[in-house]
Amino acid sequence: MPTVLIINGYRFFFYSNDHSPVHIHVEKGGGTAKFDLEPVELIHSKRFKSNEINEIRKIIIENNYLLKSKWNEFFNS
Repeated sequence: MPTVLIINGYRFFFYSNDHSPVHIHVEKGGGTAKFDLEPVELIHSKRFKSNEINEIRKIIIENNYLLKSKWNEFFNS
């Protein structure tokens, strides 16, 4: 599970056997979420409050280029 980014306690990662479309997994405490990156869209979440989902979405938008670059670097090399 390559970790791409840790911000405000949120860990952004993907699984080494992940699949398209380009997406990112997020966890913090007992909460988990999965977001598509093109466009940024929540796929599912567990145990995150709506304000946390909004914060995660903002972090993803601000770091979208990095997240997609790390995905491409890992899966297309």
